[in-house]
Amino acid sequence: MDCTIVGASFAGLAAASVIAQRGLRVRVMERKADPGEKLHTTGIIVKDAVDQIALLDLMPSEFVRAVPGVRLYAPSMRYVDLDAPGYYFLATDTPNVMRWLAARAEQMGVEVLLDSPFQSATRVRGGYELDGVGETRYLIGADGPNSQVARSLGLGLNREFLFGMEYEFEGLALAADDRLHCFIDRKLAPGYIGWIVPGVGVVQVGLARRMRPDADAIKRVMEKYLAKIAPVLDVRTLEPQSIRAGMIPCGGVIRPVATERALLVGDAAGMVSPVTAGGIHTALKHGLAAGHAVADFLEGKCDDPCHWFAKTYPRFRKKRLLRFLFDHFQSDWFFNLMLATAPMRMAASQVYFHRRGALTPAGARVSTTAKAVKGGEFVK
Repeated sequence: MDCTIVGASFAGLAAASVIAQRGLRVRVMERKADPGEKLHTTGIIVKDAVDQIALLDLMPSEFVRAVPGVRLYAPSMRYVDLDAPGYYFLATDTPNVMRWLAARAEQMGVEVLLDSPFQSATRVRGGYELDGVGETRYLIGADGPNSQVARSLGLGLNREFLFGMEYEFEGLALAADDRLHCFIDRKLAPGYIGWIVPGVGVVQVGLARRMRPDADAIKRVMEKYLAKIAPVLDVRTLEPQSIRAGMIPCGGVIRPVATERALLVGDAAGMVSPVTAGGIHTALKHGLAAGHAVADFLEGKCDDPCHWFAKTYPRFRKKRLLRFLFDHFQSDWFFNLMLATAPMRMAASQVYFHRRGALTPAGARVSTTAKAVKGGEFVK
């Protein structure tokens, strides 16, 4: 086999598709029996990804819905609406998106092995011997934040995490369904936020916070969180149709991220924004780039990507600094005080709209209507 990719993830399937397109033999090993089950992502895709990644042009329209704005809530539940002209987020039916990506990869010649967990890799001349699978000339680890490929090869490991939980509810109507609802609260979500997403056929309600992966503890936090956001959407008496939970790496790209004839991509590499915890955009972008780099090497056109491609991974220097500040200096009273001010709106635009909001010189405008919750209704 020319290349084996561990993990039918966004990054793994993107890399596999590119390598197969180049006429090389590539397989994807996935421990799950269904690439769409037991996901650990809310599935938000930013407009920047849609603009930059042609692969997404082919995604079935019924798997996505555009959400054009953000409603940002302070701990007091006062909020501002943030918009940038022409900008939007795509909420996705993520399980079906992953199934579509896997099926498309197979159509392009990728051998997708489901229910096939990675065991170990032994370095041999010309590549690796994979336990139970055979030899491969190149190995890509796209197997999540606790990468077994990284452990097997002695590569870096993610050590800084957020732990998140999300409930999905069907048949609900959200009053402001053109917004991603984001809630700041240091007690409930230290180091991150809570959210309500008007998804595809569902409403997604979740939060992430700095804590050890303790499902029981975060369930107790979720109860308090659901009570707090009840004036916006009351789901306290409802049973979710599905529950997602998992760890989100937030420490930046790990080191080392590659070795001879092997490299890591996506969450396995820590390629997740330390501030927003968004990883789909970078996973797709660098997964595609990794596929081309590995294909070039296997075709004899360049040196092993382990020596140069890893240098193209984002460093997240500023975002890691913001992560440090948010972890150590997050203050509820500060957000309550500053929510509707111009500096706060500008900072929020940087985070949510990637420099397209209030700081865009071409006249992009951020709506800043500040409101509060009273008696279950929004009032000025």
